[in-house]
Amino acid sequence: MPANLFEIRWHGRAGQGAKSASQMLAEAALDMGKYVQAFPEYGAERTGAPMKAFNRISDEPILLHSSVENPDLVVVIDDTLLGNPDILSGTDEKTILIVNTVKPVDWVRQKSGFKGKVCTVKATEISLEELGRATPNTVMLGAVSKVTGVIELKYVEDKIRDMFLKKFGEAVVQKNIKALYRGYEEVICNG
Repeated sequence: MPANLFEIRWHGRAGQGAKSASQMLAEAALDMGKYVQAFPEYGAERTGAPMKAFNRISDEPILLHSSVENPDLVVVIDDTLLGNPDILSGTDEKTILIVNTVKPVDWVRQKSGFKGKVCTVKATEISLEELGRATPNTVMLGAVSKVTGVIELKYVEDKIRDMFLKKFGEAVVQKNIKALYRGYEEVICNG
């Protein structure tokens, strides 16, 4: 296993964009010259069902091909999932937890029992303000960039432009970029 391997496990509900966020993160890291993996894992394939997505990012080839068992970062896109013991599976005090919630860090720590670094961002609220709909994944990517440094915002911004410009136009691209930067600027960490 590469010494500099960084592993991320995303938890969300189908339809919230965890799969898309993990894919966009991987493509941004690939553009940075990194080796990457991105893949989802679904239970019941229906909107609203809990699901996971995974990323691996490294400066060296990644030969591991399994689910992320011991993540360096856990991203929770829906705070109603915090009571699920699966969220903290394989984590330790070095793991970082980023949660999309309007509640304070202390509430997340109490609700989850997590002992490591906890970060919160009001991603759904920001996405409603900037995009007019509850799609928090772009905001979460900004928070991931700020907290981990594993990807640079410029590369995520390029991916947003690549993915959305032809399909949705410049106005939607600019709204998503603003949401991305707000996630970066508004994430709050403790511990």
